[in-house]
Amino acid sequence: MKGMDDPPSGDDPPKDFPVQKKSPKLCGSNYPLSIAFIVVNEFCERFSYYGMRAVLTLYFISFFHWDENLSTAVYHAFSALCYFTPVIGAIMADSWLGKYKTIIYLSIVYVVGHLIKSVGAIPSLGNQAVHVVLSMVGLFLIALGTGGIKPCVSAFGGDQFEEEHTSERSKFFSVFYLSINAGSLISTFVTPVLRGDVKCFGEDCYALAFGVPAALMVLALVVFIAGSGLYRKTPPQGNVLLEVCKCIGFAIKNRLKNRSRQIPRRDHWLDWASEQYSKQLIGEVKMVTRVLFLFLPLPMFWALFDQQGSRWTLQATKMNADFGIYVLQPDQMQFLNPLLILVFIPIFDLGLYPLINMCKFNFTPIRKMATGMILAGMAFGLAAIVEVKINETDMPQLVPKESLIQVLNLAKNPVQVTIQDQNLFQQPVEAFQNPDEYSHLILNGEQQSLRFILQHQGSSLAFNYTVKEKSVYSLIVFEAEGSLSSHLITDLETKPENGLAAVRFINGLSQDVNLTIDSKPFISVQRNYGVSGYSLVERDTYDNGKCITETGEFTLDLGLIDFGASYTVVITNVSGGAVQTWKSEDIKANNVHMAWQLPQYLLISAGEVMFSITGLAFSYSQSPASMKSVLQAGWLLTVAVGNTLVLVVAQAAPMAQWAEFVLFTVLLFAVCIIFSIMGYFYVSVDPEDLEEKEEKRETPNRGNMISLVTQKTKL
Repeated sequence: MKGMDDPPSGDDPPKDFPVQKKSPKLCGSNYPLSIAFIVVNEFCERFSYYGMRAVLTLYFISFFHWDENLSTAVYHAFSALCYFTPVIGAIMADSWLGKYKTIIYLSIVYVVGHLIKSVGAIPSLGNQAVHVVLSMVGLFLIALGTGGIKPCVSAFGGDQFEEEHTSERSKFFSVFYLSINAGSLISTFVTPVLRGDVKCFGEDCYALAFGVPAALMVLALVVFIAGSGLYRKTPPQGNVLLEVCKCIGFAIKNRLKNRSRQIPRRDHWLDWASEQYSKQLIGEVKMVTRVLFLFLPLPMFWALFDQQGSRWTLQATKMNADFGIYVLQPDQMQFLNPLLILVFIPIFDLGLYPLINMCKFNFTPIRKMATGMILAGMAFGLAAIVEVKINETDMPQLVPKESLIQVLNLAKNPVQVTIQDQNLFQQPVEAFQNPDEYSHLILNGEQQSLRFILQHQGSSLAFNYTVKEKSVYSLIVFEAEGSLSSHLITDLETKPENGLAAVRFINGLSQDVNLTIDSKPFISVQRNYGVSGYSLVERDTYDNGKCITETGEFTLDLGLIDFGASYTVVITNVSGGAVQTWKSEDIKANNVHMAWQLPQYLLISAGEVMFSITGLAFSYSQSPASMKSVLQAGWLLTVAVGNTLVLVVAQAAPMAQWAEFVLFTVLLFAVCIIFSIMGYFYVSVDPEDLEEKEEKRETPNRGNMISLVTQKTKL
């Protein structure tokens, strides 16, 4: 999952680098001692980044009370920024500060961003505007820091090895990759626990969930600085990406200047840069632009992939997270991706790919990447099916001139309910009968006064209530002072968010009560069928509540209060030292288990292994060594553009969530077809062969031409 962020490079350092001192070795091996500091630094940095990002969407929803579309848009805007800023870091390292100082300075920015973000999550500090400003400033600094050091750390680790130790360098990058995934795996499991299971300031502890990643980033910086005396530090050598951009810009500008038909045409549009740039550079830019052209359809894959932290996490909040021995937090499901990646890589490399080769099927890199796209599209198809099943427990969507109503009969005998101009409740409502579902009231305007007729044991009573459109009601029928009476009370219109449950109480006793559940005091509920407001609680079995009346304190047992449900609890009697209650489930609990997300995680993780790892290896094989950083810049920009696409869809075209999943599925399948066609006409090349041919044709460089120097920094 996370290897795409910091793909290693095994390129040898340029031979014109100054001679560096030899650093101490680990336990007599050829591994420099300095790499231990770099690996620990990477583990801590990845822990801090992915731990913070894991809880980010729910932070926007719960702490800022933003809607799902705005929360998703800001989440993906932040993710996109994290993949645009590596270009800045690479330019700083190669053209100005060098890798070591760039990592130090931007890590300080990174730490400051984390600290500001953590402070912004303290509820008692200012109003919401202050929290939003602090959080946005913190996220901007984090994006600048994590993106800026991304191209530098892995390349800096490669610089620590001497030229003859290429095998050790290759193994180092494997350990480096493992540290990335280990940091991601642990943090995406731990930080949601810190958020949900630890309470501070009377609510979820986002300050702690952001503070621990901040502490890990401080540790990462301290560890990196501690190894300063052991590092081999190469000076900045100029940035290849800038040279490539200048070459392309000059070619376009020169072509536009020479549009006359009298000027001879050239074989390739980049040949118009030959007046200022060497044929070697132009030839290498031609090779890399062929690969960059193949990158054009790739952002759509990342648009789907990065929704694990936004849309899929929000989907998990509407599911049943009870796994028996453990109740998962909805944002913890993200840990499946790095876990599955660590499992799938050896299975694919040692099992699946060799098996396909034995079947004589030419499973080319292009086909692997297209297969990865198909798997990701299938994952979103499954997500859409799961979303449809989840919606079955949602409240019906209300339309103008319509409301919902249910009857709660708290009397001792059945009651026949008749409502003016409505054909509802054909059968008598039994005493303490739990309604199956709400009934629809059709009104003649925005609000209407309706006459309710109650027939009970041969007597008939009438009550008038004003009903508003797009509202949900419960008609409470009860006996008071020997006669029948009623209340019309307002219910919740939607399910409680984030897996919480809503509870309200009706006091059927002849004395006021004060209720306490899980150390949370409820407001007093007045006697004779007084109704409390709703209180949001976490899913749990509440069997140790307290009910305090004028005659004493009694035990209150509510049983299981489940995910996403809304309950009306009626206090009916006090006997034997305990309160007798009746519980009505007004809104059904989340009945789709979170385990149903596992197939979509399996598919998208398998798709990532085929798409991301294969894509990087293929693009590297199709370009000269000096252009690896340019290709890495292009690869990271596809991730940034993909996140930008999600941002646009979330804000510009809001739709039902299942429909949005289907839209992304169709778009990715369409893009997969386009990519497959492009790949069919793509002819693989060996960059070394092309370079040899170019050298045979090349005339001696003119003094004013710019020749290319191999660079180490990888975007």
